[in-house]
Amino acid sequence: MKKHIIRPGVIAFLACMAASCYHPRTDDNKVLYNGIILPAEWPPRYSPEQSQYRTVPWLESKPEVIPVDLGRQLFIDDYLIEETDMVTVYHEANYYSDNPVLEPDRNWEITSDGVPYSAPFSDGIWYDEKARKFKMWYLTGGASVGKKFCTAYAESDNGKNWKKPVQDIVPGTSIVDTNERDAATLWLDKQEQDPGKRFKFFNVEKNQDNNSWQFILKYSSDGIHWSKSVAQSGAILDRSSAYFNPFRQVWCLSLRQPIPKSSRSRAYLEAPDPETAVSMAHRIRLEIADKNVVFWFSADSMEQRHPDYPEVNPGIYHFDCIPYESIILGQYSVWQGPDNQKCEELGVQKRNEVMLGYSRDGFHFHRPVHSPFLPVCPQADAWNWGNVQSITGTPLVVGDSLYFYVSGRRLNPFYWDGYSSCGLATLRRDGFASLRASGKTCHLLTETIVFHGKYLFVNAKVEGQLKIDVVSENGSILQDGPSLSNIDSTRLLVMPVQRFAGKRVKLRFSMTNGDIYSFWISPWDSGESQGYTAGGGPGLSPDGIDRPLQ
Repeated sequence: MKKHIIRPGVIAFLACMAASCYHPRTDDNKVLYNGIILPAEWPPRYSPEQSQYRTVPWLESKPEVIPVDLGRQLFIDDYLIEETDMVTVYHEANYYSDNPVLEPDRNWEITSDGVPYSAPFSDGIWYDEKARKFKMWYLTGGASVGKKFCTAYAESDNGKNWKKPVQDIVPGTSIVDTNERDAATLWLDKQEQDPGKRFKFFNVEKNQDNNSWQFILKYSSDGIHWSKSVAQSGAILDRSSAYFNPFRQVWCLSLRQPIPKSSRSRAYLEAPDPETAVSMAHRIRLEIADKNVVFWFSADSMEQRHPDYPEVNPGIYHFDCIPYESIILGQYSVWQGPDNQKCEELGVQKRNEVMLGYSRDGFHFHRPVHSPFLPVCPQADAWNWGNVQSITGTPLVVGDSLYFYVSGRRLNPFYWDGYSSCGLATLRRDGFASLRASGKTCHLLTETIVFHGKYLFVNAKVEGQLKIDVVSENGSILQDGPSLSNIDSTRLLVMPVQRFAGKRVKLRFSMTNGDIYSFWISPWDSGESQGYTAGGGPGLSPDGIDRPLQ
C-alpha cells in the first residue's frame, strides 16, 4: 500500500510550497475542532506572487490525533488518510433536465437596457425549515423602479417549481428592495437569536456621492421588509460577497481585489459580527500593509482556459463559501474571457464556470481538480451558454441529494450581457469525492482519530463488499466489523463503537467494487452528524446543524 497518496494535480502545488509564508507557531495558537492549529498571525498574509500553487497547511503537517466528532468526514483530500490503495474520484453535478427553474417571464423583470434578467448574482437560495419553503432572492431588471437592477424574491415547495409572489414593496411585483445594485449576499442566519436579524442582506450598492460600490448591510425578520442601513463599507469593487464561518464564529467578506496583471483576484477580512465586518471593508493597496483586509488568492496556472481564446489568462470572477458538514465549501466562478469589449463586438457572453475548493481552516482552500463542477453549455439555445455563476446558500440538502443552483446567461442578439436565468444541478449527498475500489479488494487506514459518539455510519455505494474494523495505533484489531454487501446508502449504520469513545484508534476499511464518500460517528442511532447543513433542507433542524428534531 502507498503512504499519503498524491492525487493528480497536486504535485505542482507541492513543488511550490517553498513560496508559502504559512509557518504554524506554538504561541497564541488556536486549535480548531478538527485538530488543526492556526498560526499566531491570523489571517495569514501573502503577496500576490505567492498565490500560485499554494498548498494547504493541514496536509503538510497533520495533527497527531484528529478529532472527528463534528460532521460527516469527507474524503475530499488525504487529511484523514494514513495509507490506502483506493483511487480518489472527483464528481461533477448533474444539471436538471427541465432547466431553467427560474427565468424572466414578467414584464417588470427588464433592465433599463431592455434586457430580461432574473437570476441570483450570489444573492441567496435557502431552505427555511421554520416556514417549510425554498426561498430565493435574485437580481432582476429594475426599469419599473427607474433602476437598471434591483432585488426580487421567489419561493418553492420542492425547489424545482418556483413562484414569484406579489409583495407590497412595489405593487404588482415580487421586488423586495429597489436600490441600484451589483452583487449581493442574502444570508439566512439560522443561529441568530434576534428574530429581527434572522435575514441579513449584504447589498453591493452604488454610492451616489462618489459613484463607487459599497456594502450596505440591512436586517429583516421575514426576508421581505428590510431595515435601513445598519452598516456600510468604504469603497469596494463589484462582485464582492459575505459568508459566516460557524467553526470559528466569524463573519467573512470575499472582496474583489485587482493585482498586477489581473483585475480579478480576491481579498479577505473577518470579524466577530457582520456590522463590524462591513464597516472595515474597503479597497486595499497591496504595497501598503492593511490591518484588517489581506490579499487572499488569484487564479493559478492550472485554471481552465477558454477553448476559443486560449491566450486569455483566467481570473477569479467571484468566490462564494458556505459551511457543509465538517468543511467550508468554496465555489470559484472562474472567468475565462473574452473581455467585455470583445464580447460586445461579437455579441457573445464572457465565459465563467464554477469550480470547487475545500477548506478545513476557513482560509486555505484545497483544489485537487480544476475541471468545471458546473460548466457552461455552448449550444446556441442553452440557458447556460455562458457566464455560469454560483449562488449563496447552495448546496441545499434534499433527501439523498444536494441541490446546487447557478445563474446562466443565454446568447442575446440585442444585448450581449443579459438574458439571465437560474438553473438547478444535483449531486449525491457528500458526493464531491469518493474513494473507489475496482476489481480486487482495496484497503484504507485512517490517521489516528478520537471521538465521543456511539455509532459508526458511512455513505457508500458498494456492489461488492465493505468491511470496517476499529484498530489500535499499532494495527491490531480492537473491533471486527460486519461484512456488508450490495449497499447504496447515504446514511448506513455500520456498528456501535461507543466503547472507544475518548480513545485513540484508527479505522481500517476493506472494500471490493465500490465507492465510499464519507464516514462519521454519531451520538444517535438515527445517524445525525452534528455537522452543518449548508443551505438546509426539508426535515432538517432549523438551526442549520444536523441533529434530531425536537
